[in-house]
This record gives sequence, C-alpha cells and structure tokens, in this order.
Amino acid sequence: MQRTSKPLAVLLTVVMVFSTFLFNSHISFAAEDSQTQFITNGGFESDFWNDHSWSVETTNWENVDIQQFAYANDTWMARDEGDHALKYWIKNTANADQSVKVKQTISTLPAGSYELSVKSMGGEGAEAGSIKLFAGAETINAVATTGYNAWGTVTLKFNLEEPVSNLQVGAEITGAPSAWGYLDSFSLKYVPKPVNADIFVKRVDGLDKDFIKGVDVSSIISLENSGVKFYNEAGKKQDIFKTLHEAGVNYIRVRIWNNPYDSKGNGYGGGNNDLAKAIEIGKRAAANGMKLLVDFHYSDFWADPAKQQAPKAWENLNFEEKKQALYNYTKDSLIAMKAAGINIGMVQVGNETNGGVAGEKDWSKISALFNEGSKAIRAVDPKILVAVHFTNPETAGRYASYAKTLADNKVDYDVFASSYYPFWHGTLSNLTSVLKNVADTYGKKVMVAETSYTYTAADGDGHGNTAPKDAGQTLNYPITVQGQANSVRDVIQAVANVGNAGIGVFYWEPAWIPVGPPEKLKQNQMKWEKYGSGWAASFASEYDPEDAGKWYGGSAVDNQAMFDFTGHPLPSLNVFKYVDTGAVAPLKIDEIKDLSISAVAGESITLPDTVTVTYNDGSKGTAVVTWDNEALQQAISTGVGTYVINGTVEGGMIVKAKLEIKPQNYVLNSSFENSDRSMWKITYGIGTTPHTDYQLKASDAKSGDYSLHFYSGSAVDFKVEQTITGLKPGYYNLSMFLQGGDARNPEMYLYAQSGGQEYKAATSVNGWVNWSNPQINNILVTEDGTVTIGASIKADGGAWGSLDDFILSQVSN
Repeated sequence: MQRTSKPLAVLLTVVMVFSTFLFNSHISFAAEDSQTQFITNGGFESDFWNDHSWSVETTNWENVDIQQFAYANDTWMARDEGDHALKYWIKNTANADQSVKVKQTISTLPAGSYELSVKSMGGEGAEAGSIKLFAGAETINAVATTGYNAWGTVTLKFNLEEPVSNLQVGAEITGAPSAWGYLDSFSLKYVPKPVNADIFVKRVDGLDKDFIKGVDVSSIISLENSGVKFYNEAGKKQDIFKTLHEAGVNYIRVRIWNNPYDSKGNGYGGGNNDLAKAIEIGKRAAANGMKLLVDFHYSDFWADPAKQQAPKAWENLNFEEKKQALYNYTKDSLIAMKAAGINIGMVQVGNETNGGVAGEKDWSKISALFNEGSKAIRAVDPKILVAVHFTNPETAGRYASYAKTLADNKVDYDVFASSYYPFWHGTLSNLTSVLKNVADTYGKKVMVAETSYTYTAADGDGHGNTAPKDAGQTLNYPITVQGQANSVRDVIQAVANVGNAGIGVFYWEPAWIPVGPPEKLKQNQMKWEKYGSGWAASFASEYDPEDAGKWYGGSAVDNQAMFDFTGHPLPSLNVFKYVDTGAVAPLKIDEIKDLSISAVAGESITLPDTVTVTYNDGSKGTAVVTWDNEALQQAISTGVGTYVINGTVEGGMIVKAKLEIKPQNYVLNSSFENSDRSMWKITYGIGTTPHTDYQLKASDAKSGDYSLHFYSGSAVDFKVEQTITGLKPGYYNLSMFLQGGDARNPEMYLYAQSGGQEYKAATSVNGWVNWSNPQINNILVTEDGTVTIGASIKADGGAWGSLDDFILSQVSN
C-alpha cells in the first residue's frame, strides 16, 4: 500500500497561490427514472484535472494532495469498480486538520426525491479521512474511513419540493495530518415515488436497468395442452408471456432434457421438456421482448443434487465419447434455437450440479464436461453468458470449495448461479456473502437461478406440495401473497447487495398451477399422464424408479405460483417491476400466525386475550381475539390429546390455536433447548472420536431450534442417556424422534433401564426429516423411583442424523 503521492501536475503548482482550485463544471439533466445518472465522471475514469468534470477546493494546497488514482498501481487493493478512483492525502507536514471539497454543479434539477452516494475507503484511527456529502444546504454527519480495503458507501437522501438551478453536490473531505483515502462511484440518482398497488414493495436501490428479473415457465406448454387458461389483470384471457412482460419480467428460463420419453413415446412428465418445447417457449419469449436462459440438465429427467443420471443414449459411452456427445448436443440444440429467432442470453451447463453431471461424479470429469458445454456455447455465439449452477448455499464452505475446484480445473464460465429457496437455504445475508466471495475472488458474475415462496398453504390439485411443512423448513415470511412478494423482493436485494457482479434472480415455475381442482383428482391424473403436466408421470419409473417411480403425480408447487388456481395473476407477480419504484397499498392485516400451546393434563389452561398480527407493510400489532370457549372446555375435560380451537379477531379473520395436552414429561431438557445439558451423558464406542453436537438448526429439529446431531466419516457409535430419579412407582411410556440417512449396517434403538430390567425398541433413519418415532410402553419403575433412558446409535461411516424430543410419561400406578 502506498500512502504518499507524487507531485501534482505543473498546472496545479501554478495555481497553488489561490485559496481555492475551482473548475467550471455546470451540468444540466432532466429526471427520468431511477436509472438516470446526474453525475459526470462519477468513477473518476477520466482525468478530472483536464476535463474539468470535478471542482476541488481547499484552503491550503501545500497541505493536501489530490490525484486521479489508477488501481493498477496497487495490486493489493480491492477496487470498487472501473480502473480509477480519486485519491487524497493530508500531508504529514500539515500543522492542523485540513478540509477539501470535491463537487459538481448541476445546472437544473427537477423536483423529486434523490440519493447522492459515494464509495469511500481509507485510513483508520488517526489516519482516517472523514466524508460528508452535501447537496446544496442538505448534508449529513461525516463518516470516517475504517481501514485499507474496507470500502463503504456514504449516502445522502434529499427531497426537492420544486426545481432548482445550479445545485452544488459533492463531498467534503476532512482529516488530520497523515489522513488518507479514496473515493469512487459517485452517484446522484432520482428516487421514484412508490406507485399505488395491492401490495407493499420496498424499492431495491441501485438496480441496473439490465438486472435480470426472470421466471422459469418450463411447464407452460404441457399446462396449456391440459386445458389451463391464463388471464391478465383485467380478467381477460391473454398469452402468459405478455402478462409476464407487463409485470416487469425480462428473462425466461427453460429446462431441456435430452429425451424425456419412454420407448413407446410416453412422456416422463414435469413438462416433457425436450428441445422442441424449449424452442416453442423461446419463440414466445422473444415475441414478447424477453431473453432466454437455456438450462441443459444433460439428463432425460430431473437433475438435482440427488440425481445426475446420464441420458439413456449416453449410458454406454466411454468418457471421451460422452464429452463429444455433450458438445454436439449443446451446439446442435443452440443452433436450432438461434435459427428459430430466439434471443439466447445465457446457457446453463448442468442443473444443481453439486454432486455430478451426466452421470459423472469425479470433479475432474465434471469439469471436463462443463468445458465441453462451454466450448459449444462459445462456438455458437461468444456473447452468450455461460453459467454453472449449484445449490445449498447455507452449507459453510460449499460454494468457496466449488469455485476453487472450478478454477483449479480451468473451467470456462461467466456466471456462478445458485438456487435459493428461503425455507431450506439459510439466511439472505449468508447468500450475499457466499456469492460475493465467489464474485470477488474469481471475477465471476453471480445470480439466483431458482427461488420461490408459498402464498397459501392450500393444495390446488390433489397432489401434495413441497411447502409449507411442519418441520424442516424455515418460514420467515407470511404465507400470503404479500409474504410471497416480500420474499422475492428480498432475494433480489440480496443479489443486488453483491454489487455489480450480482446480475439477477429467476423465480421457479410461477405458472405451475392445477390442471383441475382436488375433487377431480382422477381427471387430473389422466392429464398429468397424457400431457406431462404433473411433476412426474408413471412412465418415468423406467428411468427414475426410486423417486418418480414411487411419487409421480401433479404439481408440487401450485401454492408457490404467482397465478391463482384459476390462472389469474396474483398481485405479487408485479414485484418484478415494483422493485424499481416501490409500491404502497391500503394498510390491512396480512397474517395472524396460528398458535401452538402445550399444557400438562390437570393444570389450568387459558388462551391469550390478544394475538400478534402482521400488517401488509411488515409492521406488527396486536388484536383482540374471541375463542370458541365450548371447544376449549371440551378439550380440557377430554384430557391428553391434540385439539384445534378457533378464534376470531376484529374483521372476521380466523386464528387457530393448536392445543396439545400432554402427560407430564419427566425427561429434563428433553429437546436440548436449554444450554445446561449436564443431565445428558454421551459415550462413544471404542476406537471412535466424539462425533455428536448440540446443533442449532431448526430445520433438523423436531421441535424448537436444537437437536442432538451426529455424523462421522468413519464409524458412528454412541449412546446418549439420562438417569431420572424421584419418580413415583408405576408404569411409564418412553419415546423419542430420530431422522437421518446414509446409515449402512445400522443398529439403532431406544432403551430404558429400571429395576434390573432393560427395555428396547429398534429404530432406523429413513431420510432427511422423515422422523422415526420409536416407543417403549409399560416400563415398570419400582420403589427406588429411578430409570435410565437413552438411545444407542451405530452405523458405518457416513451416517448422519439427529435425535430430539425424548418423552417419559407415567401411564398408571
């Protein structure tokens, strides 16, 4: 890092006798939209000393040094953007604090709301520079720099009630002797006034006009063939692609399977998305002014982290032949699509390729296949962006590892894409962090290729949906149209927060609505089979017997669509255009979360007088609730069990209280929620090291946030137990919950020891959050009142899972 500077140009030396150095930079603009940029040379890319784009003032030029700085002169510096910045230094020979103004004069600026911002970085402590933005008389408190490469954004928001002339805008830099720093990316933008709408949407600041607001509608042809109709906001039938474009969508994503048909020509379902359908979808996108993202799965059906099966035609090829086949298939497909007039902007080489692609699991081979796809894309059109696609950003280190592997294997790509489903994939701040790390480290563009959220818990077609679930999902947004819009808006913000490298977001299958109502399930099933409009048809069992072959059926995301069950657009669809302007709506209650109340039989049970409500602007409040007292008293008199008690709030909205009346549980800290876990004893088998932890992860817990998690790359072998004393003699029942997977040669059981007797109940793991619930009944506790309860878990290396909710209750004396 270089803190001193070379002498300024001779011109500056000549004018140093003056107290100010002022250029005549008068610039005039008209406010048009949030993309209008009023600052000239905001990135200091041109030499402001020569082109007079900036004025610089100071009281004593002998004490300060101002330069146009080239990032190339400091290879360690994390550049903000472009190739240059403004560099300042308060010379160490100065005898007091110094001040420098960097400004422009805007000749005319219309009335409206504006945001002035600049990126700032510099010294810390005594060497910090302080930046205070100003726009005429409007200003903010100075913001100090915090250290080398610690870029931050300084922002001033202001309103003009009427047009102004000759408005001076810029930054005042102050600092003690030896203070230093850099400014870059000066920006003055018009902030649009929020539009009146049916939903609230907070504007996403700084979205580029080319930011991708995309949707994946791969199932659309099969849906339309099944008789599904789509409408515009006025309730008239309209081509869905026109409706999408009117809502602000500028990109369409379409998946392609090589040959999603059996030997008799029956489609596997999921849209039967072959090349022909992709061409049809691409042509309709182009006709409505939208680009196309082509998503090659390089499979005959769904490719995801659990399945990366090679196409049937490639199954017997050696690796060199497979490389050539992938190259040819990619190139030939794109040539056919381009010939149809489709505007292809981006191509994915694989879909959610965490563990492989086209049947290959070794990363050297995966990378080689990626490069074959990339080479084919470049050959067809070098302007097309090449994307790789992964998922599970919530797993620590995953994306950093993938990106490094791609770099080590010299994979040629432009965009690192991620799936992000908020109920599975962790926090948005983590999403931004992991994507920004890839972008900054490897110079790649990043985006979200898939996201979605529920607007209702209802099922529309008789086939179950992926969300919401009672366990294993984080549902931080209301399950409403407003909640859906909030989720999409926040994902867009998270990608925008990456910076210029964050290029866009795609919503997954916003039009996969029912082909018919649930009460016409048989009719729906016929359409799913005939037209491929369900997630999988029975014909897919020959290719995917373990998943599609067992669980084939309809849409699993009809409640995550942006059209209602009858094809009318939801207000949330407009989030794609509202993120540019913001939107406001009449205030109303959006959600009242149902209550879950646990009580012990025999204790007094009361329900709350008020409930917390969430309004559609995101604010919270309380509302008085009237409960069905007759149902409550009936539950109390019945005793142990689970009941639903309805309540009504003002305006007629219904809230439900799930009341669980439990027998007394004598297990202490039974779900591991309390930090004191000393009552639990964990022992490990001979030759093993500790391989359990109390994991804070609600999605892996049966209840609450914690569970006892286990994993070992070698053998899993441990016992967890608790000794309970002071019990009344009698008979007791014991149970627990267990979930997990990859357990080869398992030996797992729940146990209890009392009065010299041992009781056992065998159990197993059956997949993520498929909870097993082993139980032991009629455990006799004798006069000493002591019982030891626990679980023994053994399996070969690679097994994983979690235990939760141990319950020991008395059933009789």
